[in-house]
Amino acid sequence: MNHRSLRGAWRVGLLPAGIAIALTPAFAVAQDATPAQSTTTLDRLEVTGSRIRGADMETQQPIVTIDRQDIERQGFTSVADVLQNLTSAGSPAIARSEALASGENVGGYYVDIRNLGATRTLVLVNGKRLGATTGGYQDLSQIPMSAIDRIEVLKDGASAIYGSDAIAGVVNVITRKRYEGAEAAAYVGQSSEGDGDVKQYSFTMGSAGDRGGVTLSVEYSKEDPVSAKDRWFSKDGNAGPDYPGSGWSPVSQRGSFCDPCTPAASAVWWTLNAGGNPANRADYHPMTAAEYANSNEQMFLSTGIERRSVFANANYDIADNVSFNADVLYNHRSTHQQIAGYPYQSAAFGTPLDADSAFNPMPGNDTAFRRRLWEVPRTTHSELETYRFAGGFNGFFELGDKVWDWDVGALLNRNQSTKRGHGDMSLIASRQALGPSFINADGVAQCGTAADPIALSACRPWNPLLPFGVAGQGSLADPELQKFLFPWFTDTGLTRTTSYTANLSGSLLELQAGDLGIAVGVEHRKEQGRFVPDAFAQSGESTGLGATTTEGSYSLDEIYMELSIPVLADVPFARELTFNVAGRYSDYSNFGDTTNGKFGFTWRPVDELLVRGTYAEGFRAPTIDNLYGGIGTSFESYTDPCGTGAVNSVNGNAACNGAGVPVGYVQLGQGLVPCTTYPCQTPDQFISGSNPELLPETSKGKTVGLVWSPRWVEGLDISMDWYRYELKNMIISDSVDRILRDCYVLGNAARCEGIVRADDGHISSLFYGLANLGAMETEGFDLGVKYRLPELSFGQFAIDWQSTYTSVYDEEGENSAGEKIMIGTVGNPGIFRLRSNLGVDWQLGEFAVNWTSRYYSGMKESCVTARPCTEPDHYANGEPDAIRRTGSNTFHDVQVSYQAPWNATIAVGANNVFDHKGPLMFSNSSYRHSDYPYYGGFDYDRFLYVKYTQRF
Repeated sequence: MNHRSLRGAWRVGLLPAGIAIALTPAFAVAQDATPAQSTTTLDRLEVTGSRIRGADMETQQPIVTIDRQDIERQGFTSVADVLQNLTSAGSPAIARSEALASGENVGGYYVDIRNLGATRTLVLVNGKRLGATTGGYQDLSQIPMSAIDRIEVLKDGASAIYGSDAIAGVVNVITRKRYEGAEAAAYVGQSSEGDGDVKQYSFTMGSAGDRGGVTLSVEYSKEDPVSAKDRWFSKDGNAGPDYPGSGWSPVSQRGSFCDPCTPAASAVWWTLNAGGNPANRADYHPMTAAEYANSNEQMFLSTGIERRSVFANANYDIADNVSFNADVLYNHRSTHQQIAGYPYQSAAFGTPLDADSAFNPMPGNDTAFRRRLWEVPRTTHSELETYRFAGGFNGFFELGDKVWDWDVGALLNRNQSTKRGHGDMSLIASRQALGPSFINADGVAQCGTAADPIALSACRPWNPLLPFGVAGQGSLADPELQKFLFPWFTDTGLTRTTSYTANLSGSLLELQAGDLGIAVGVEHRKEQGRFVPDAFAQSGESTGLGATTTEGSYSLDEIYMELSIPVLADVPFARELTFNVAGRYSDYSNFGDTTNGKFGFTWRPVDELLVRGTYAEGFRAPTIDNLYGGIGTSFESYTDPCGTGAVNSVNGNAACNGAGVPVGYVQLGQGLVPCTTYPCQTPDQFISGSNPELLPETSKGKTVGLVWSPRWVEGLDISMDWYRYELKNMIISDSVDRILRDCYVLGNAARCEGIVRADDGHISSLFYGLANLGAMETEGFDLGVKYRLPELSFGQFAIDWQSTYTSVYDEEGENSAGEKIMIGTVGNPGIFRLRSNLGVDWQLGEFAVNWTSRYYSGMKESCVTARPCTEPDHYANGEPDAIRRTGSNTFHDVQVSYQAPWNATIAVGANNVFDHKGPLMFSNSSYRHSDYPYYGGFDYDRFLYVKYTQRF
């Protein structure tokens, strides 16, 4: 692959030219079509991974097909859940247990093939792109399950065929067409803990005739949230049940003030005695760890989601060799999140309790305090509406004795989002509420002074030292005070994808071994996006995370060609030998142009054995958010290597000393309290941002595989594929831990530039942006065994065993000498050495049973303080790397179904039927895909469900 910074010669003019070339002979032939030409010719299939219609690509490339029957045998309610069950699928992107996740992508369902990232797997619906957010995420929940006919998953790079994003693979969701009849279905499920209810109702109807048909699917789905306080691994805080209270926040709902306040590390914080007078300094005692806040008591463990979807397909054969097809989709998604009340620290905003406040226990002195806003948890309600139209004409014509297929089409996809948040405090209001106040003649606390009062309608004084649940003036439980302090915040977003395509495929000539197939095509696409945070977020005048507007657009023109070249056929040791070659040229308005190629071969030495292989170049263009995203802030959790509490501490080395970090320094967390568990959350907001100078990511992918169907065992198919991906120029957001490691452990001074430390040594500010800094490589094997046994008197059995073995998953880093090296991460949560699914189906008459076992090999993580460390003396890349290992995990699913005589199907099932629990994981949350000490891709507990489908 290569790219240049200047625009190429290919412009939009290619598109009308390509359409004209394709349409002219097509409609000319349509005028002369004879009745002898059968309309069934229009059904020549295009298989995912190739544009050449009728080519036998289904076995030439590693493609997994999940048909409707496979989907119905599983207890899932979304396309993404079905795909997540593939052994080649990586960790869930934005898992529902990432309660602290924010932005327009939250609530969507995304798929990640090979752990290369959800934005590096291209999603298609009937061969056309699914619309994406400004961050490039393609939400699979938009597609109603009831509308799906099958799902084809290409586990191979395909940028030469489909363009950007098709690095790890392609998911093509193919919907029902020309469906005849009607079908109603209901699904009801619940966790064995009695919560997490899931409901889904759908209705599909269709009518088909000789020349066309219409199919309509309507679906409603709702998933209730689960609270963190209701699960064993999260109810006691992120330290887990073995360490109750450990890691709780000193910014408590009890409220506290410091006296003395300096130095910060030895400050004494005082909180009100039970039954004490908040105005009396003598009624306070030093806060103890038992009075800290367990924020998980107010957190959602999983996000609540509600969806309404309508999908319609219409197709009509205008002539015997010309057809029209259109898809229309409407989807409305509502997402509800809740996290704990904000940990307000007056020092962070310069808003002490005023010396003249009626609530100040030390009158005459501005008093620093901290108070978690427990009475008003932070909630976010997100609405996303999707409108999609994909339509076009397709057909065929004869040129000589060869049949050529053509199609032209357009895609319009529009996503509109609205997010309403509540629970963050207005700093404008808090400055007034914490300012001077007095008790008026009516005995009511009032802002201002007796000489210059402020009307209660304009200001309400707040007493942050009054604990939660204790009544009194200035209580945060007062509804009027809440109205004054807590406004509603509204973010809005809009993305549009517009695409026009024209494709032509057929046979150029007949070679000795078969037809030389060709496909050519052009595409013009435009991506537009905008996400506008609330004015409070943009101004920084609230306790919420700061953010600015993301807005931008780019367009591109592309042209591609694909050739299928048969070399040998029906000769000894070569029943078939075919090469497939493809290339794509892409011209982007922002970064320039890029060219990507792909080469594949198929060799069948004997009828029952097929050997296949591919080499593919790929790329991922930077998204609107990557290029034009606004500045964002967050409270990151990290481990400071300059702190003595870190397992691999470098406290006292030259880099730490040069930054002014005292010898013996202990990392300070929220409330500037020394951390006792790691990673530890910063008391200050860190800043992240985009980069308009980004270039595309590049990749090289290789696969070699075997498919064996032995003649002497009917019904047995075995496949094995080796794969290897190498990615460069990856667009990555520097993690805080990566920056600190590069700066202080590896001594890379350039990486220290964005780090600001306060006089006490703690990091008070840090910027981490986007850059083409990343590189990674992964390698492994896929094994598939399918065997349908002969039908016996006691039923028929079918076995499906799929496994993915990851031998390499390395990310680029540096060693202590500053040399770039690849750091192995196989075994980290989500990057399993082995994932294996074994499914067994049994069917006897109208009864069927499906049993699936999902195996995940053991995990490893960096050791953290006060936790078990199985290998404390472990080294990696010549450096200390103490790790902890956990054992493997297997989850079992079962479904029993009955085909009723009234044309209905009744199914009862359980996912994780034995209620298996995964291990606690304590490393940084970015590696466990959860905001809790439990890997986000594992089942929490047993889930039971019932499905009923009635056909008419």
